[in-house]
Amino acid sequence: MTRRSSGLLLAAAALLIAAWAAAAARAATLDDRVYAVASRLMCPVCAGQTVAESDSAVAREMRDVIRAKLQAGETPDAILNFFVAQFGESVLAEPPRRGMALLLYLGPGAAAVGGLVLAAVLIRRWTPAGRARGRSGGAPDQSAGGGETGSGRPHRAEADLARLSRELESRERF
Repeated sequence: MTRRSSGLLLAAAALLIAAWAAAAARAATLDDRVYAVASRLMCPVCAGQTVAESDSAVAREMRDVIRAKLQAGETPDAILNFFVAQFGESVLAEPPRRGMALLLYLGPGAAAVGGLVLAAVLIRRWTPAGRARGRSGGAPDQSAGGGETGSGRPHRAEADLARLSRELESRERF
């Protein structure tokens, strides 16, 4: 063999290997695409399983339909719409992001923000600085003692201190 014919033979072999690899990649890509669409659909006869996970006859038929439609060039959204038209929106594994189903997507975030705000308010109230801010317009502190109430009677703390003092004096005598 000449140098030229061996070069042609090498080029032909490389071309065959590239064609075989492209066909294998295309087949794997089609399987991946079928799985991606099937995982977005719930099996109508299985409880809690997607079409990709289920091994029921209905799920196998649905995967075959998905494969045929993908090979025909349909988009995944068009395929999903086809199954929604047949089975209703309950066939979708993920609820649509509109209407009342929007609460499923926004609810957890709103609850987290609300919880953080509530925690901040409560922590502020529990701290000494927060309690000082919460007192009404400079009213005297009841626990500090001193002064009388508007009725002329001494504060409770002052009365307690006087009673405690008397009791201690009576004990020291014995």
